[in-house]
Amino acid sequence: MIYFVTAVIVIFALYAVYENVFMLTVRHEKLGDGVKVAHVSDLHHRSFGRDNIRLINKIRAEAPDLIIVSGDIITRYDTDFSAADSLLKGLHEITPVYMIYGNHEQSIYKENKRAFKKMLSRNQQVLLKNGCAELDVRGRVLKIYGLLENYGVYKKNGGYRHLDVIEEKDLEKLLGKCPEGEVLLIAHNPFFGEEYAKWGAKYTFSGHIHGGSVRLFGKALLSPERKFFPKYAKGVYDFGGKKLLVSAGLGKLRLFDPPEVVIYEI
Repeated sequence: MIYFVTAVIVIFALYAVYENVFMLTVRHEKLGDGVKVAHVSDLHHRSFGRDNIRLINKIRAEAPDLIIVSGDIITRYDTDFSAADSLLKGLHEITPVYMIYGNHEQSIYKENKRAFKKMLSRNQQVLLKNGCAELDVRGRVLKIYGLLENYGVYKKNGGYRHLDVIEEKDLEKLLGKCPEGEVLLIAHNPFFGEEYAKWGAKYTFSGHIHGGSVRLFGKALLSPERKFFPKYAKGVYDFGGKKLLVSAGLGKLRLFDPPEVVIYEI
């Protein structure tokens, strides 16, 4: 029996190495026609090839109309931002890039904030902090909002306890009322998908859960808040015709949950 258990552990360990080191998947979701969006999330300092060339080439081959980066391209204790730097530079050479902060960018160690902001200033991404940008794609006007809120910001003494709840009224305070037209929202945390839909976003792009880190039979097992079976961990979720689009992201250790870029047709 002990040999069987040992063999299973070794097989799982070898697969985890393969999945985390060598795999990079592209998931396609066709939700409409006319606009192609590449969704990048939760890089967490990783590099896929030198200067992230594998990742950049995967996205370039899809020829997206825009790229959305839904936060956590770094880890809060990073001192070297070269992986994020090379990625943002390479993505901008493909098409416009719209980005928000995740909880790691918000809680980056104080002594490293200046270097991180300097890195961002070298690149040409549109960083949205409770702001809006418009993009015209062949006559189709997209209003792109980026949410910046305090949910999930790590507290050295409190960890992830006593986290905020986000409601529609909070979104209106931060973003204003949702305008008419085709509104895309970038919101790092997907837990509040219903509230994003109530606010009025036609499509909301999220990450944060890493697909659940471990997935068994298509179900997520664990969230970054150390909670089991998190909802809205990976995939497309519908709230009365409004969509929550969740990427499993690219970084952090995972099992049966390969790193991914998502390509949406909307």
